[in-house]
Amino acid sequence: MSHALGGRANYPVAEPGSPVTTSPVRFLVWLATRHPGSLALATVFGVLCTLAQALVPVAIGLGIDRGLLPRDRGALLAWGGAVLLLGVFQAVVGTLRDRAATTNRFGAVYRATQLVVRQSTALGAELPRQASTGSVVSVSAMDAGHLGTAVEGTARGAGAVVSIVFASVFMLVTSWQLGLVVIVGVPLIALAVARLMRLLHGRQERLRDRQGALTELSVDIIDGLRVLRGLGGEEVYGRRYRAASQGVRAEGVRVAVTVADIAFLRVLLPGALLVVIVWLGAHQVATGRLEPGLLVAFYGYAVFLTEQLGRVTTTLDQLTRAVVASGRLLDFLSLTTELPSGERPLDSTPLSLHDPASGLTVPPGRLVGVVCATDGDARTLADRLGRYADPAARNGTTPLSAYRTEDVRARVLVSDNAATLFSGRLGAQLDAMRGDVGEDYDRAAVLRALDAACAVDVADALPDGVDQEVGGGREFSGGQQQRLRLARALLADPEVLVLVEPTNALDAPTEDRIAARLGPYRKGRTTVVFTTSPVLLARAEHVVFVRDGRAVSSGGHPDLLTDPGYRAVVTREVSA
Repeated sequence: MSHALGGRANYPVAEPGSPVTTSPVRFLVWLATRHPGSLALATVFGVLCTLAQALVPVAIGLGIDRGLLPRDRGALLAWGGAVLLLGVFQAVVGTLRDRAATTNRFGAVYRATQLVVRQSTALGAELPRQASTGSVVSVSAMDAGHLGTAVEGTARGAGAVVSIVFASVFMLVTSWQLGLVVIVGVPLIALAVARLMRLLHGRQERLRDRQGALTELSVDIIDGLRVLRGLGGEEVYGRRYRAASQGVRAEGVRVAVTVADIAFLRVLLPGALLVVIVWLGAHQVATGRLEPGLLVAFYGYAVFLTEQLGRVTTTLDQLTRAVVASGRLLDFLSLTTELPSGERPLDSTPLSLHDPASGLTVPPGRLVGVVCATDGDARTLADRLGRYADPAARNGTTPLSAYRTEDVRARVLVSDNAATLFSGRLGAQLDAMRGDVGEDYDRAAVLRALDAACAVDVADALPDGVDQEVGGGREFSGGQQQRLRLARALLADPEVLVLVEPTNALDAPTEDRIAARLGPYRKGRTTVVFTTSPVLLARAEHVVFVRDGRAVSSGGHPDLLTDPGYRAVVTREVSA
């Protein structure tokens, strides 16, 4: 509760918990009730704040009838003081409400984001195959924000509902005709807005789908921009992007029209109710059935109810968006890995990997080069060795799929050129296995790995060296990124390191220096390099040649050069 009153909130929490996933509404309720103390305080303060606001018209009306009209200065001062106290009370309680509501909002956003991150981590390498980049970005950024906004708005919405009930009862007791107008008019207004809300719900969902697809398309274009330019495909993808963006724009216009209709009704319908209340109230004053001060109070309540109805419809809008967002988030959380984990623990015995499907065997503790004659075989075999695809390789005679996935991941690391560099301090990003982003890192180990990857010059070119804040690798060229990825893989120091074309974007001198340093750096541990580079293969202790998905020969690089097929692949010659 101290968090809600301005204390330091510890976000994110250590464990987001197990969400209720049976329906979007139940998930939203679960998310809101994760902070019961601040939720209760926000609701109580929200009700007290709007009730204080609801009492102001009564106090003003009584001040007119009891003080102003009979010229009773004492009564006028008393009721004026009451209005002042209500205003001060409203300001104080409103501040406390907003603090508690903000706590709820940040708690919901952080918790939803943690759930997305946990699910992304659980899916691991399967994430790109099961969810598009655009959908993940939308869930973690847009949808989490909608959930937080809805949870925050419940305090104001609850206060608005209670104040509407209070004002309606007061008006019904004071003048049943006016009270009846309010009791009938308010539900009709809410019903009219709710019907439009359902329409808005569907249109927002379609807009959300189109935005996700457009984001995915834009990411694909950015990632493949160089290839597109080389192939002359910029115009084709440009037209595709323009068409998709126009579809998003058209759907956005439809959403905006619905939002405008709702905003119009929010003004028109409460305004019409206000006119009816004032007309009936004035008629009752003229006939002596209602005191002038109470007419002022009724007018104040008409304006007050207009504002509160607006809050209620705003809350409904926020809840509608949140239900859509909850559904999207639950869809993401429902994704399951296609590679179920085994149950057998992986002991400390050195791994001896063998892929029965291809015949590839990796001798433990050696630097092994693998040459694949067919495009795509390298990625396939690397996935099998790392247990990212079935049929998985074997450890001795036991399939890797029989072991616990986390044990395999701790012992075998597959690094390819699709790996992403993250934002943060460069040293912390490279030494990510030793701590979270922003924590201290082993500077000596980082510099040693950078030296092995011939990337010391990349760090030295930065103003703060390895302490420099980087933005996910966008500052670096393709070759620089490749060397930094290699340094990060070396720093992870796995028992088995599988590298897929780690130097194909580098010039020959740099590639030669890396080849000379890789073996000594990884001495005593297993390193598998899928490459066609003769520079790297010349430094390998053992080389395997794979053709049509099968290991057809093995030995030293000089010996394999006598094979015309092998020589054609590594020297780019045309085989006879």
